[in-house]
Amino acid sequence: MTDIALPEPRRRGTLARLARRPLAFAGLVVIVLTVLAAILAPWLAPYDPNTQHFDGLTLQGAPLPPGGGPDGAFPLGTDLLGRDLLSRILYGARTSLVIGVVANGMALVVGTLVGVTAGYFRGLLGAVLMRFTDLMMAFPALLLAIALAAILRPSLWIVALVIALVNWVQVARVLYTETTSLAERDFVQAERAIGAGHGRILGLHILPHLLPTIIVYGTLGISTTVLLEATLSFLGIGVQPPDPSWGNIIFESQTYFQAAPWLVFFPGLAILVLALAFNLVGDGLRDVLDPTQRERA
Repeated sequence: MTDIALPEPRRRGTLARLARRPLAFAGLVVIVLTVLAAILAPWLAPYDPNTQHFDGLTLQGAPLPPGGGPDGAFPLGTDLLGRDLLSRILYGARTSLVIGVVANGMALVVGTLVGVTAGYFRGLLGAVLMRFTDLMMAFPALLLAIALAAILRPSLWIVALVIALVNWVQVARVLYTETTSLAERDFVQAERAIGAGHGRILGLHILPHLLPTIIVYGTLGISTTVLLEATLSFLGIGVQPPDPSWGNIIFESQTYFQAAPWLVFFPGLAILVLALAFNLVGDGLRDVLDPTQRERA
């Protein structure tokens, strides 16, 4: 009896294919839990992050270790001012996520505009834009961020702006290369031959092909942004106390590194886990959105 050919199953969605990659899915779970912890911080945090507790220090004035205080009132211990470390880490997640999303979003917008414009129009305009991009890439990102943060008054939004100003160049360079290649493809040349405008070509034919790259770089860029924000805060030119961020928690506690290592370990672990989670999700999305990998997903 002749076998009847059945239609191919409907292609799985991006999230379903991502779930088939254990590391990427684990990273996604960590990100979701971190976002929920940041949103629910007022309800999850045992105390106000800036409250200095009378019983939050030892008799010698040192921070309490994890589980210290009456009846283990401070699960992760206290800092050098007697503030609950768990509460500060939960509220610090808000700072890291806001800066990560806002700064990386701005960097993506600037990088996409510069890279796509230079790659599509080329000529003098493209040369000027890419030479400016090369000039920005020549400066060490951390050194440039320190200089900008020192000139401007550090705050949450200024730090996000500073990070965006140093992180757009990689996106611009990658999208410039891809746009240059796409602009020479037959379907783009056919659109030009029938008189299609630049807006139609860019909106309907160029940007949709660049969307997977933008999504992947957007995800991977958040981990870089989180690390850069923590570095700036650790150097004292990021988010300023008393507003908690994971970087300035380490900055405030660095003198107690040997006497109270938990003050550095727990926020450092939070930074490491979140950055790793975004990297794992970014790698997973790169494989899922790559057309050459879809048949294997």
